[in-house]
Amino acid sequence: MTQRSSGDVQLKNKDVRWAAFDPIAYVDHNYRDLQAEDAEILHMIRDHFGGHFRKQGSGPVSGIDVGAGANLYPALAMMPWCDEITLFERSPANVRYLTRQVDCYDRNWDQFWDVLCESEAYDSLGVAPRERFRKVVSVEQGNLFDLARYRRQWSMGTMFFVAESMTTSHQEFSLAVERFLRALAPGAPFAAAFMEHSKGYHTGEHFFPACDVGESEVRASLEAFAGDFEVRRLESAAEVRDGYSGMIVAYGWRNSDSLIPVG
Repeated sequence: MTQRSSGDVQLKNKDVRWAAFDPIAYVDHNYRDLQAEDAEILHMIRDHFGGHFRKQGSGPVSGIDVGAGANLYPALAMMPWCDEITLFERSPANVRYLTRQVDCYDRNWDQFWDVLCESEAYDSLGVAPRERFRKVVSVEQGNLFDLARYRRQWSMGTMFFVAESMTTSHQEFSLAVERFLRALAPGAPFAAAFMEHSKGYHTGEHFFPACDVGESEVRASLEAFAGDFEVRRLESAAEVRDGYSGMIVAYGWRNSDSLIPVG
């Protein structure tokens, strides 16, 4: 299939055939083996969440992974502190993949868990990770733009490679970040990741759009909703997929936006 840039065709989220997303092809290309960039991201979010709960208490809390897709490691990163984790996902194919993974996730995810287990909070979980995952994780199909009805519901959250990877619209990108953060309670720790200057991507035979964002756009999308946060750029030495210049990871805490009108 001919490579296209997301700049060739302007696509909003509603225009995309999400039913055509191929989770098996996506996992095979991105997560069958642990990439150095993902290992670095795991270290960041592991330390962020671990540091938060060492200071604030051990939970249990409720967590959400927005746009979970075919990626389990954000949920694994929240698992020690959650008695429930919602994998919120639009694509019917990804929902089916996630539902199968809840009962007994595939062995390729063990290498991601092993990185997390370099921290005691994960290593001392007390039960087998698959057993814990099966107990606390549930899958909910939905559009992230509808998260407005769940305002301040979850106590920690993740959103990985979603806001910039489902539209070419900068307005929709910013709204997606807003919907994610508004769904979190004040003070909730969060982590989010973004493909920097992505031109779009293939999953199997299908092309999916992306919004061209860098550090400045990521910071701007977070500022109204995160009181304290860090934004870090990872420059890929060996690109996981074509058509981007690096990865951006943001982590911090949800602020109180009681004076900010709902967008």
